[in-house]
Amino acid sequence: MKKNGGTSRGISPGLSNRLFFRLYQCANMLHKTGTRALDDYEITTQQWAVLGALTRPAFAEGVAVGDLAAFLLVTRQNLAGVLQRLEAMDYVERTVDANDNRSRLIRLTPKGRSLWDANMRPVIADYYDAALAGFSTEDKIHVIHYLDKMLANFKALDPEIAARRPDEGESVPAAAPVPRVRRVPSPRR
Repeated sequence: MKKNGGTSRGISPGLSNRLFFRLYQCANMLHKTGTRALDDYEITTQQWAVLGALTRPAFAEGVAVGDLAAFLLVTRQNLAGVLQRLEAMDYVERTVDANDNRSRLIRLTPKGRSLWDANMRPVIADYYDAALAGFSTEDKIHVIHYLDKMLANFKALDPEIAARRPDEGESVPAAAPVPRVRRVPSPRR
């Protein structure tokens, strides 16, 4: 059997399919159960991710939409709708960048900060405890390690992210191999 990056070609396709399908299922369940966990606050998992990102100390004074999109690994277009809904709920606001009056930054409002600290954080902590029941600290560290490796490979596959210079908010670990993807032409209809 041929070896390919340490994996056996004979087992790899089925195992890879199972892994990616499991990731798909987990992502769907995260969205479904995470949104349900925050239902009392009418917050979706996408809004949760944005609010959580905005609580980071580096974003305390605000962050440009493009930088927030790059951090969350979403498009500006997908982020725009989420931000509009959060603005309408008075959880985030757009402010003028002190360094460039033409530029706008996104930041939490006091109402958004209060929602996060007083309401969402305890619910999220309980959600994490339930979702990670049976995971030891070592298990969690291993999962993060392998997801980080996979994320680096996904970033290498994405021409927009792969083309960015490290000073644009993204860094690709030097040790991460760039996976080669065989392009299969789509069948003509």
